[in-house]
Amino acid sequence: MQRVLSTYRYVNQPLGAALLAEISQAGITSVEIFCSPRHFNYREPQAVRELADALGEYHLELHSLHSPTERDLSPGRESGVPISISDTERIRRLDAVDELKRTIEVAERIPFRFLVQHIGHGRQAADPRKLDAAFSSLEHLCIFAKARGVTIALENTPGELGAPASLQHFITDTHLHDLRLCFDTGHAHIDEGVEVSFDIMRDRVATTHIHDNHGEKDEHLLPYEGTIDWDAALAAIAGAPEQVAIVLELKGQPNGGPTLDQVRATFDKLEENFEAKRGRTSRS
Repeated sequence: MQRVLSTYRYVNQPLGAALLAEISQAGITSVEIFCSPRHFNYREPQAVRELADALGEYHLELHSLHSPTERDLSPGRESGVPISISDTERIRRLDAVDELKRTIEVAERIPFRFLVQHIGHGRQAADPRKLDAAFSSLEHLCIFAKARGVTIALENTPGELGAPASLQHFITDTHLHDLRLCFDTGHAHIDEGVEVSFDIMRDRVATTHIHDNHGEKDEHLLPYEGTIDWDAALAAIAGAPEQVAIVLELKGQPNGGPTLDQVRATFDKLEENFEAKRGRTSRS
């Protein structure tokens, strides 16, 4: 099982060498980096060079980047203005595409496999105008990403626009077959359920976001701290047509956790259960 930790856990602090050293010392070999300028300024060449040096020093692989979701208009402050590839206003949509191109360009200095992308922002209906806007954005971005060795993976999100079935229909209808999917357990648990959602997405799932909640809000808890049935969830993921990375996408909690010791223990537990499920799947 490939263990990947999303730096979303630390999104409110700069992504420096000291933090990457701690992640490496916890036995984690790969990371997904959440692109927020106050965390990792993907537009700044010096920041990209420093990240490349730190990843190399601590023997960490960059598995994926999570695309930025909000516009940062001033240093150290998120504006709350969404960056959306499905914005029906052309100027804002083109601005979003430009921002994502700057993110993908990180691959020219630090190779990574996947850009995890939301098709919309928040809970939105599957408005045909928004889907047309997303197609216009992704038609261009897929070519730009492929030239740099990056695959765009659309993430299932709460609401109709980002629902598993909507994402599958979108790829089928647009013939953007270079697109893949990122399966998010927490979002699935809030909406249709983990097993049902994964079954819809399974043939195009290339990577994951693994976290827990209590079925009401997106808490990004450690697995086994919410109400997801992890035996069933891991059995579903183990049955995917191809092996996918297990990417823990956690949120910092008011008590200061989760610690890297807790993260490592959770990876151990997930791996033990996941490998058992894979063994049963291969024998069936």
